[in-house]
Amino acid sequence: MTLFPWLRDILIGVLSAFFLFWGVSLLLSAYALQNPAEFVMVFFAANFIVLISGTGVLYAFFRFRKRWKEYPRPS
Repeated sequence: MTLFPWLRDILIGVLSAFFLFWGVSLLLSAYALQNPAEFVMVFFAANFIVLISGTGVLYAFFRFRKRWKEYPRPS
């Protein structure tokens, strides 16, 4: 067993979770904007950030679960 794939998946998951929370906070702060053009730009940018980072979180979760199931257990 190598340590690099575990660390890579954990790093992807942690960074994706950070960007997910940042995207949600950016999405919520978009509603305080007064200019409609700025609102639309920030709203769609925040949704894109949430979409990409959510995909990263799911990727890391399923990779980590697969590695956990394949990990040899002492009986």
